Amino acid sequence: MNNTIQTPVEAQEIRTRKPDWLRVKLPIGEEYKKVRNIVTEHKLHTICESGNCPNMGECWGAGTATFMILGNVCTRSCGFCAVATGKPADVDPYEPLRVAKSVKLMGLKHAVITSVDRDDLKDGGSEIWAKTVELVRKLNPGITIETLIPDFQGKWENLKRIIDVKPEIVSHNLETVRRLTKEVRVQAKYDRSLEVLKRLSDSGITTKSGIMLGLGETEEEILETMDDLVTVGVQIMTLGQYLQPTKKHLPVVEFITPEKFAYYREVGLKKGLRYVESGPLVRSSYHAEKHI
Repeated sequence: MNNTIQTPVEAQEIRTRKPDWLRVKLPIGEEYKKVRNIVTEHKLHTICESGNCPNMGECWGAGTATFMILGNVCTRSCGFCAVATGKPADVDPYEPLRVAKSVKLMGLKHAVITSVDRDDLKDGGSEIWAKTVELVRKLNPGITIETLIPDFQGKWENLKRIIDVKPEIVSHNLETVRRLTKEVRVQAKYDRSLEVLKRLSDSGITTKSGIMLGLGETEEEILETMDDLVTVGVQIMTLGQYLQPTKKHLPVVEFITPEKFAYYREVGLKKGLRYVESGPLVRSSYHAEKHI
């Protein structure tokens, strides 16, 4: 890895062709069609589609998907994210039930749910969040749930609604190292995200976080981030390659090799993380059923 400090804004496009290890299979198969039909029929949003996830074919082909609640328009404009930014539609009170029914139709044993940021709402969307978890459990006895949540702007009464319904895993991503946070996550704060994770860990919930590599971070900064996560009680970490969604988004500074990702996995485990998912195509919910 290049240890020269370089910001994404300063970086030029370094390659026009992705390395061979970033090639993915086209989505095919009956399970893929089944998941797509359920998502379409129930008017659901998934981060798989909205976030241009490279693993959509693999995951949908295995009968899994990550549901995205509170609409598909985010109030934030992060430099890495493909999800649309703007003024979101009104909250749909029937969305939690649709998600719960879809989980049942898919026959999932482990459900992963995320959301856009809804800074326009006083509760940050936390009431819909809690209702979704409750209904998924009610309609799917024995299921385990992972929630990938926003920071709720540090309004802890909203975070408490998540803690009260006790998902088996709660994930909140740092996305990048401290130095790059202002450029990568414009409206977020590194220390606020750490505080979210600490409050969750202190409540007894299993916590998870992830970062993207290839934005100009150094190896030392990645290791410092691991230390920060261990300090606040995070048990599960994901590391994946950042891929530029469009020309309007931050450029890729570097493509990290699979060997380097394997190295970070070993280092993370030695530092005290219980589980580390690390690879070029890894995303927050990739192989999430193993993290439970």
